[in-house]
Amino acid sequence: MRFHKYHALGNDYIVLDPSDFPAWPPGPTPGQIRAICHRNFGVGSDGILWGPLPSAQSQFGLRIFNPDGSEAEKSGNGLRIFSRYLWDRGLVTTQPFSVETPGGAVQVLIHPGGKNITVDMGRVSFQSERIPVAGPGREVINERIQILDREFTFCAATIGNPHCVIVLPAVDEALAGHYGPHLETHPLFPRKINVQFLRVIDRSNIQIEIWERGAGYTLASGSSSSASAAVAHRLGLIDCDVTVHMPGGQIGIAIGPDYAVRMTGTVNKVADGVMDPELFLPAG
Repeated sequence: MRFHKYHALGNDYIVLDPSDFPAWPPGPTPGQIRAICHRNFGVGSDGILWGPLPSAQSQFGLRIFNPDGSEAEKSGNGLRIFSRYLWDRGLVTTQPFSVETPGGAVQVLIHPGGKNITVDMGRVSFQSERIPVAGPGREVINERIQILDREFTFCAATIGNPHCVIVLPAVDEALAGHYGPHLETHPLFPRKINVQFLRVIDRSNIQIEIWERGAGYTLASGSSSSASAAVAHRLGLIDCDVTVHMPGGQIGIAIGPDYAVRMTGTVNKVADGVMDPELFLPAG
């Protein structure tokens, strides 16, 4: 049972090629996902990338699983990692190429050397019915939400997966860890939500702390960077080109017409390995 591990600014994923797992159609079970991703009892990761898969509209298809066993619609870092895996395997023969996820298809360009990768992530929408956010159809901009002892002003957005962005004068890991889980599961968000706490540094730089749906506190996120930059631009706080600063490193975001987002960031290969079937047995 071969696996391939990469990280994108500390956000690590395991790539599992379906051709190596003929007994696992149509993919790993939630229990298998949780076992593989566990930091103590498994290989350890922020998620699993299951692909390449057949696709009717793209060269490659991809499914993305969170470490709690749930499935994600899209992941910017996951897409960069999967693209690097395709490049490492020699499966990419044209540039750019396309990858289809449940959250939509994207265009990918791998720069010379393979470490820097650009993804056209698609268009950001702030419409409640698309994100989704409960209530009447509307743009979800500067609304109020009560979480524990604090009321926040938030904006919501989707780039194929849902995001809640909160702009504050200061952000840190403790803030994300304390309020993130309660925002993720708030009834206002029927499919749960990814959460970003955002600080504007200047017109070209923002800082975010991230709580990811199904994964928890995360060092970096491509889709979070995309959504956060789009929200900050929508609020008039930044220009079209911005560097997103996260604990794991930096991602470049370019915002085009109609909030089309182009993301550029690095990927590092960690390991190729083989999982033993004993990994899936009870401990002890």
